[in-house]
Amino acid sequence: MARSTDIDEVPTPIGRAPAFLGMLDQVSRLAPLRRPVLVIGERGTGKELVAARLALLSDRWDRPLVKLNCAALPEALLDSELFGHEAGAFTGAQKRRLSRFERADGGTMFLDEIGTASQAVQEKLLRVIEYGSFERVGGSETIRVDVRLIGATNADLPAMAREGRFRADLLDRLAFDVVNIPPLRARPEDISLLAEHFATRMSAELGRKMFAGFTERALERLQAYDWPGNVRELRNVVERSVYRMDRPEKALDEIVLDPFVVPDWKNVQVQRVVTAVPVVVPAEGETLTFPRDFGADVRTHERSLLEAALREAQFSQRRAAELLGLTYYQFRHHLRLHGLADKEARKALGVKE
Repeated sequence: MARSTDIDEVPTPIGRAPAFLGMLDQVSRLAPLRRPVLVIGERGTGKELVAARLALLSDRWDRPLVKLNCAALPEALLDSELFGHEAGAFTGAQKRRLSRFERADGGTMFLDEIGTASQAVQEKLLRVIEYGSFERVGGSETIRVDVRLIGATNADLPAMAREGRFRADLLDRLAFDVVNIPPLRARPEDISLLAEHFATRMSAELGRKMFAGFTERALERLQAYDWPGNVRELRNVVERSVYRMDRPEKALDEIVLDPFVVPDWKNVQVQRVVTAVPVVVPAEGETLTFPRDFGADVRTHERSLLEAALREAQFSQRRAAELLGLTYYQFRHHLRLHGLADKEARKALGVKE
């Protein structure tokens, strides 16, 4: 009897907040039962992880865990995926296709975004829960299965049922019990814990020996943010910030919350022109001699701007970047181009290590 690979690879949930631990306790008590379960949570809270844990802690742990996102397929294809079809059932159906329910027989079926399923699919789901049977699309043979159904959604299914957009009788069958996953903003104790976990893992992926931790300012930013994307968003933010680190041996200070922020390129250019820093121009009465090496002149001028801005900002790279109208990452890029990020170059400029 082969185990399901999906169940074997379930990561251990991380958290210490009372709301999170209470939810895990409910999952542990609910897992051994064979009743349907609804998992409710905002995007990014880990609904699939909770469903996998329900399967792992049940007596079906060594049986298949089959997953399907109902929102990812149109009605006809969702019907065929869930319940299979016979050869010739529709155009293109050249041979019989086994259903997801048949593949999950003896195990667990996880249906994400179950609120998007059509009324026709809901009717068939109701029959599977109620009687453990269904017919393939285009077939008349009754197929019997033993499957525990776990549905997940972030929609208000009771409201949808009152409006007639979700079958009330199906909701009754599904909601033997409901696992509500707390959003990240309801478990602030877990933000730093999860951030450290994601940062350490990302550092290892980048081949770094260790992660030096977060500065106090970085942790304050993480704690102050509302996290509409919850744990998934936190993971993206932390991993993005870690890979952008210029000094991995130092504590992480720059948190990149929004990767879609676009610099105001027009203002950057204007600010670079009007910034009050020394500019290499001919002295009064002196004329330029030609021919010249335009590229070399430009590089010399750029380097003088970088050096002057660094001295003006007392060698604070963030402040120097602001003086030149650049982002911190743009400024660091230009430092590298001109060799000013090297230790010897910084020493020549008077930077104390």
